[in-house]
Amino acid sequence: MTKGFKIAIDGPAAAGKSTIAKITAKKLGYTYIDTGAMYRALTHKALESNIDINDEAALEVLLQNTEIMLTPLGNEGQSVIVDDKDVTESIRSQQVTAAVSAVSAHQAVRELMVKKQRILGEATGVVMDGRDIGTHVLPNAELKIFMTASVEERAQRRYDENRTRGIDSSLESLKREISERDRADSERLVSPLKQAEDAILIDTTSMSIEEVAGKISRLAEERTRR
Repeated sequence: MTKGFKIAIDGPAAAGKSTIAKITAKKLGYTYIDTGAMYRALTHKALESNIDINDEAALEVLLQNTEIMLTPLGNEGQSVIVDDKDVTESIRSQQVTAAVSAVSAHQAVRELMVKKQRILGEATGVVMDGRDIGTHVLPNAELKIFMTASVEERAQRRYDENRTRGIDSSLESLKREISERDRADSERLVSPLKQAEDAILIDTTSMSIEEVAGKISRLAEERTRR
């Protein structure tokens, strides 16, 4: 492990960021930090607590009083623990997916969440994925990747993932949801989704997971040798 080496992976919903970031972190012996899961965890708690997802002040207070832990599970990725409760599966529900953009758009929420994410990324080599990692959370990351894929490909991936989890969904509905999520993430006023100027663009539409992870790992190894 290269202490302090940071890899920032950004991109739109269902581009494969989390899966590829996990594999890359394992290949390099780095720590994986799923920032999207952190926003989903807060969204899940807000919905369970009947807090209005458009109430920025209430969400900020909720986050201040919420403990979010990301625990490695070996080859199985990460578990997400909120206040000692495992919410790994429940944060992937359609209700959370539909609400997370609104929650993550609030400036106060993002500022507090970014502080938590930066603390997580201080001690060791990390792979962190999200929407604004290279542009805002880790602007000095040694390697920045912007990962994308066509809406059709991303919708199919989400559909297959939902089937694996036993979640009933419509492919056409997923296409609409992903397009809307792209619009919301790109147009939000606070830390919008965009490619950092020094990020490397990777279109994963016609690439396998292993091909993408391998490419990122090679780029990281080349930079650590410089």
